[in-house]
Amino acid sequence: MTNARIGDGSYVAPEAVVGRDEDAETTPRLGENATIRSGTVIYGDVTIGDDFSTGHNALVRDGTVAGDDVLVGTNTVVDGDVTIGSHVSLQTGVYVPPETTIGDEVFLGPHATVTNDNYPIRSASELDGVTIEEHVSIGANATLLPGVTIGERSFVAAGTVVTADVPPETLVVGAPGRHEELPASLQGGNRIE
Repeated sequence: MTNARIGDGSYVAPEAVVGRDEDAETTPRLGENATIRSGTVIYGDVTIGDDFSTGHNALVRDGTVAGDDVLVGTNTVVDGDVTIGSHVSLQTGVYVPPETTIGDEVFLGPHATVTNDNYPIRSASELDGVTIEEHVSIGANATLLPGVTIGERSFVAAGTVVTADVPPETLVVGAPGRHEELPASLQGGNRIE
């Protein structure tokens, strides 16, 4: 048995782990109507709103705070100390490291990768989180380098490597990513339901 506080109408698969034992100092809190699928692990110091769902084998570590209607897809890792807004979809295999901030109505496609360390292992440095503003779409296999801000209503194409801040309402394509005018067909906000 764990110390988790899980809202009404929720389902937690028997093969999932939510929180730690009853004597743990931190208590995970999940809102109503959560669906936690098998193999998922949610650490103790986590606060998540209503209508949260996971795929199989998702990981949500300590310090994560998420709003309502958030999907953490199969084999996705939210590596702790992350803030996630409402109506967010993290598809299969997404990686979100500490110090990341994700706004409302954001989509990260399969295997999108967010990074936070400018010099992995080579030198001691402060983690430099990514900020993804509201209504942003990130395509499959895109990589966001440390410290970048993705402006609201922007669209990052599949496979793009984002190396610099992205202004609002901008299309980013290529490796390294280059900014282009957002086509009319991609303008407006997301409606993640």
